[in-house]
Amino acid sequence: MISEQKRRVLDAFAAGRKHYKLMEFESALQHFESALQLDPADGPAKIYAQRCRHYVENPPPEDWDGVFVMTTK
Repeated sequence: MISEQKRRVLDAFAAGRKHYKLMEFESALQHFESALQLDPADGPAKIYAQRCRHYVENPPPEDWDGVFVMTTK
């Protein structure tokens, strides 16, 4: 069984992923940041928050398939 706090982290992350797939990166970022407020060590939320910040500044093409392509190492 998972703790109430972890369930809240997972719920925030799931909501963030939903908005991310819809290319609603600012909304997604808010959910990922909520997850990180509850659990600052949550690796997946950190990664997706970083990607959202990138896409807010550099929107992907209209036909984006959801795959993040690293352009730097």
